[in-house]
Amino acid sequence: MKSITIKGSERESVGKVATKALRNAGAVPCVLYGGDQPVHFSAETAAFKNLVYTPNAHTVVIDLASGKTFNAVLQDIQVHPVSDKILHIDFYQLFDNKEVTMEVPVRITGTSPGVLLGGVLRLNSRKLKVKALPANLPDFLDADITPLEMGNKIYVTELANDKYKILHPDNTVVCQVRISRAAMKAAQEAAKAEKGGPKKKK
Repeated sequence: MKSITIKGSERESVGKVATKALRNAGAVPCVLYGGDQPVHFSAETAAFKNLVYTPNAHTVVIDLASGKTFNAVLQDIQVHPVSDKILHIDFYQLFDNKEVTMEVPVRITGTSPGVLLGGVLRLNSRKLKVKALPANLPDFLDADITPLEMGNKIYVTELANDKYKILHPDNTVVCQVRISRAAMKAAQEAAKAEKGGPKKKK
């Protein structure tokens, strides 16, 4: 999985006053969990642009001014309900020998015969939770729609891989090709025309 570097500084004070001052200065207060003890740090809001405002999934290298570096994944983010300004971010530290859970985006590949015939492709799950060692985390979960006729579905079991575990029930639908209203209307009209056609002589 691709990685993004976040440059920041450790926070000496974590009180409400210090946190408010950080936000007023254009920085985001953060906490890194998963290690021996939480690491409190901050980074400029702009540093999170390619991590937060993207449909893609990334791991993170937290590079602190003190010289410390940590590999991590984004665990939780708080944003202002009106302005969408980032208020706080929690990260979880990665270790090479310890599995981690994160959401990975689904990527559609191929061309569906059902769609070519007028069906509508519906992506039910844009992201799926995956558990794996950091080295085995995929950038995407590819859903090949080439076999999908109209009315067919792809389930999470079809995206399975030995390198990671998908944390959803086997009957979870990833995507499906639904019959469009236009195609359904055309089929109904064709059926009516066939029924109303001339009767064969006995």
